[in-house]
Amino acid sequence: MIQFDLNPRLEGDSYPVADLDLCAIRLMKDANYPWVLMVPRKSDLIEIIDLDAQERGRLMEEIAAVCEALKKVTDCEKLNVGALGNQVPQLHVHVIARFRDDAAWPGPVWGVVPPKPYDHDKADQVIAALKSALTGSSD
Repeated sequence: MIQFDLNPRLEGDSYPVADLDLCAIRLMKDANYPWVLMVPRKSDLIEIIDLDAQERGRLMEEIAAVCEALKKVTDCEKLNVGALGNQVPQLHVHVIARFRDDAAWPGPVWGVVPPKPYDHDKADQVIAALKSALTGSSD
C-alpha cells in the first residue's frame, strides 16, 4: 500500500471510492453534481509537472478511466475535468458529470449553490457503482 498524506480539506469534502495505480479516487460530498476527485498518491505534488513523464501518462490514462466510469454511472451529457488547486495546493484533478439541467449549467460548478449532502444510502450506491465501473468489483 502506498502511504501519502491527503490534504485534510480534500479528505473532509469527499468519500473514498477506490485506489488506482497512481490516484486515490474520491467522491465529493456534493449531490448537486456527481463529482470525483483524483489525488495522486505521492507526497509533495502541487502541479501536474511535478509528476515524471511516465506518471503524467499514467495520470492521463486514469483520468480517461474515471471519465468513462462516471459517464457510465451517471449517463451525463458532459464531463468537466480540471486541476485548479487554488484553494488546496495538493495536486488533485476534478472530474464532474454535468447535465443541462444542473444548477450551474453551462458555467463552472464552484460557488453557484451550496453543497448538497448525499443521503447515506445514495452515497453508498454511487460509490459502489463507481468502484464497480473502475475496478470490476463491488467490494
